[in-house]
Amino acid sequence: MGNANGCSVNNMQSVEMHIWYKKFMMECPSGQLMLHEFKQFFGLRGLEPSANAYIEEMFYTFDMNKDGYIDFMEYVAALSLVMRGKMEHKLRWYFKLYDVDGNGCIDREELFNIIRAILVVRGSQEDEESVEEFTNRVFDRIDINGDGELSLMEFIKGAQEDKDFTEVVMKSLDLSHITHVIQSRRNST
Repeated sequence: MGNANGCSVNNMQSVEMHIWYKKFMMECPSGQLMLHEFKQFFGLRGLEPSANAYIEEMFYTFDMNKDGYIDFMEYVAALSLVMRGKMEHKLRWYFKLYDVDGNGCIDREELFNIIRAILVVRGSQEDEESVEEFTNRVFDRIDINGDGELSLMEFIKGAQEDKDFTEVVMKSLDLSHITHVIQSRRNST
């Protein structure tokens, strides 16, 4: 399980693991983080529907065994990915997050909706036209076979080769807000 995203729990020092466990159990005495607790924990409540859907998709992506909860091992795997993951591992996670319908490809509508939701979560006031322009530009540049869908390989290759796309993926999906919350809560223990 800890190796599901290529990030080994064994790579963390035992002291840090103990601190994370202590904090997780303080926040979630049941040992299971539910969706509403996830939103509350990271200050992500009261969002508009598209942003709320993005946060829910993020939660379900971290819920690797699909039981409706994030347990401690899933929590550690998620934190390890966010804080220490290699670029390719993060890109695979982002792809899974973007592929809302789970069909193994990202279509224009999925990319458009995710980018728009991310901007709302980050507090940006981008209009739909600029989000649509960006979506079209991404597809023009990295949809290699021109089928209107991005496969995992097209997504990874595009992110590795297209500087603009890489910047948007890595910065617009910047989880520093979440990392900051984790760090400040960890330092308070």
